[in-house]
Amino acid sequence: MSEILRSDVLISGGGLVGQALAIALSHHGLSSQIVDPADPVATIAPGFDGRASAIASAVWQMFGVLGLADRLAPHGCPIRAIKVSDGGQAGELDFVADADAPALGTMVENRQLRLALAAALAEAPLVRLFMPAKVVARDVDAHGVTLTLADGTRLAAPLLIVAEGRRSPTRDAAGFTIANWSYHHHAMIGAVAHSRPHDQVAHEIFFPSGPFALLPLVDDAEGRHRSAFVWTVSEQDGPGFAKLGDRGFLAELGKRAGDILGTMELVAPRMTYPLGFHHSAQIVGDRIVLVGDAAHGIHPIAGQGLNLGLRDAAALAEVLVDGARTGLDLGDAALLARYQRWRGLDNLMVSLTTDGLTRLFGIPGRTASFVRRTGLGAVQRMPALKRFFMDEARGEAGDLPRLLAGTEI
Repeated sequence: MSEILRSDVLISGGGLVGQALAIALSHHGLSSQIVDPADPVATIAPGFDGRASAIASAVWQMFGVLGLADRLAPHGCPIRAIKVSDGGQAGELDFVADADAPALGTMVENRQLRLALAAALAEAPLVRLFMPAKVVARDVDAHGVTLTLADGTRLAAPLLIVAEGRRSPTRDAAGFTIANWSYHHHAMIGAVAHSRPHDQVAHEIFFPSGPFALLPLVDDAEGRHRSAFVWTVSEQDGPGFAKLGDRGFLAELGKRAGDILGTMELVAPRMTYPLGFHHSAQIVGDRIVLVGDAAHGIHPIAGQGLNLGLRDAAALAEVLVDGARTGLDLGDAALLARYQRWRGLDNLMVSLTTDGLTRLFGIPGRTASFVRRTGLGAVQRMPALKRFFMDEARGEAGDLPRLLAGTEI
């Protein structure tokens, strides 16, 4: 029988949330072992993930504590304003950060996030990576969890953290009940270079077929202005758009973008994926917890999916570090219940809000458009309500974990 390799926690899933959580735990003296079937070299290759993410300012503060912000700063573009409109018509709503206030968020390409995390993990002595590796058995008893890998390696810890993403086999095998449905939409993502500067402004334009977003990126090495786009279309139209050549695709893209950015050219591979909703009301079980997309998957309408997962990581890190300092078993049910209380309501409220916005802005017709534009105009004229939405965008609302407030646990 092979030796059992022990750590404070096991993390099944080596994506952005799982790795960030491991770094946060290591930073505060807790060891982890990450298991993932993906090859880590492949995940940082240029063509692996063409997406970019809007990192909320609260999460950016956590990155500062963990030493990630300095690595990412040259690659991050602050979002100083967000302009929202219904079909590009009048009644626009502007969110503008004050000159002396933090940015509303920072746009970073996912590849740069992965590179920064990989560099930080290489310097984290309390993290061990088992990638690529496949789990063939999972055993839970009164003392902890043991994972057996395909090569016979056995890993053990008091707690298993599941960060496997939307299609989590470990979550499903553990019997968590998931509410889920399809939006019958596809998201098309990519990046363009453009003739006009974006001035660090993000644009969110709502069409009946789905939202369309232009998100500012840093200029490339040649000095070209760049933006990411997230374009939602109905599932029956998605395959047709995906088959278009670059010229045809840019023509359709230009119809949605108008003349906001001037002439455009594609500078990243296009990707298309179906959109759906899923949510687990229960995010803890017997020596197991869910984080990130394993617990919740939302529409990209507000760009909060990754931020929601990183908020999970910040809260769980604080719960576990506090528990370790008081000598508690890290798989103790009472300790995990604190994480359930802390994250359960926030996850539910963000999930329902994004779902509601998706449905509201998807209602066709002039009457619905008039009501939406009236609502946007009303928010524009109410500073207190605008401030509330800006705090939500920054991730600074509610009971914040210490990491999100920019302090050590």
